[in-house]
Amino acid sequence: MSASLRRAYTLIAPFYDAVLAAAGTGLRAASLAQLPRQGGLDVLVSGIGSGLDVPHLPPDHRYVGLDLTAAMLARARPRGNGRHLHLVQGDSMALPFADTCFDHVVLHLILAIVPDATACLRETARVLKPGGSVLILDKFLRPGEAAPFRRALNRLSRHVVTRLDVVFEEVLAAVPELRLEHDAPVLAGGWFRSIRLVKG
Repeated sequence: MSASLRRAYTLIAPFYDAVLAAAGTGLRAASLAQLPRQGGLDVLVSGIGSGLDVPHLPPDHRYVGLDLTAAMLARARPRGNGRHLHLVQGDSMALPFADTCFDHVVLHLILAIVPDATACLRETARVLKPGGSVLILDKFLRPGEAAPFRRALNRLSRHVVTRLDVVFEEVLAAVPELRLEHDAPVLAGGWFRSIRLVKG
């Protein structure tokens, strides 16, 4: 599945910004405002895509931006703008990093894209230091939500660009070392949510 996802996002990389930049700018900025302003911390942006988060990242930290596709990383690279940003091609479900090496992790529009959201969140918890936070911005179904149209559309969309059937509470329940600290609806009647988790 990662191979098909890599192919899909390689193809859409040139159009990605045109679709998502305007709609998500304010949401990204608000989510990333939760990062500390100072401290020289190590922050992973997992699924950095074309780098739309980068302009909103506090400049004083050390960042690693990971994405599955070289095409997306090529678009992210010029957005560094003086930030300490190291780009890595890799899989968010099998992170190529040591345990407990990041102070914070950003998961913007990635949990509902990867084939296995639970594996992605488990890997996030593994590389996160105790007391560190995970900032999530994505679309999720609520427990027990029928959403017949979204679930039907998911049969196609999950093979192309994104999943529409992820229930966040089910994903979080499988990663007990992370606890929910903040959860707010931000778009589309609460389909999109801004979530903050803390380890330990």
